[in-house]
Amino acid sequence: MKNTNPVFKVKSFATKQSIKLSEKTMVKTASASNFLTDLADVFLFIVQFFRETFSRNFEFREFLRQCFQIGYKSLPLISITGAIIGLVLTIQSRPVLIKFGAVTMLPGMVAISLIREMGPVITALLCAGKIGSGMGAELGSMKVTEQIDAMEVSSTNPMRFLVVTRIWAAIIMIPLLILYADAFGILGSWAGANIKGDVSFFLFFSQAFSNVKFMDFLPAVIKSFFFGAVIGFVGCYKGYNAGRGTESVGVAANSAVVLASLLVIIVDMVAVQITDMLTS
Repeated sequence: MKNTNPVFKVKSFATKQSIKLSEKTMVKTASASNFLTDLADVFLFIVQFFRETFSRNFEFREFLRQCFQIGYKSLPLISITGAIIGLVLTIQSRPVLIKFGAVTMLPGMVAISLIREMGPVITALLCAGKIGSGMGAELGSMKVTEQIDAMEVSSTNPMRFLVVTRIWAAIIMIPLLILYADAFGILGSWAGANIKGDVSFFLFFSQAFSNVKFMDFLPAVIKSFFFGAVIGFVGCYKGYNAGRGTESVGVAANSAVVLASLLVIIVDMVAVQITDMLTS
């Protein structure tokens, strides 16, 4: 028979609630512990990267190969994207400027928009999708197939050979890709201006760069190096610390893209705030 004693019911309810509360507390504690562990792993990963960077036996040949993979292999995608950005920005802005009689300001507006914000951010997001996912998938597959363990056994430093070369290649090549995208964006803008008008090549470029100042160019270049560092670190960290199962390769590539894209936007927001403080 069921016990209808109200005291017993209260005790039973209190026991169930205390068990649920203890389970939730254990879950929260475990998640907090995992977060702190991951944070410590990231810190140790960064420290090890800098230690191996300044070691004697830098893998220069592998570094050049990664520069070729990251830079040259990305040129078609960056060229098309940069030209389309400039073309679309010009086509969308031209009617508004015509209404205000300021169509002569179109080249300078497009050049400043591309150099300051549109070129660096969109190119960095493309690189996060292409380069970051490639690093995560490549290193993750090497971790699954135990190639990284084999390198350690054969007295080859995998951190120096795999991680340091890729991160430094990303830090150097992504700013160059951003400048390349800016150049193609201005070319695309010139093509867009000639769809419903007739502007000479030299006149368009002189009007574009006459409005660009040094402080428009410098912050964009500086933050592009941070974009490259973020993409390289995230892609290599996710791939190098992937799990042992085959599913971990996809997880590493996917998480590298998502986290790198998010960090690129955060870095851009911080850079814009710092630039505004210094120039105001």
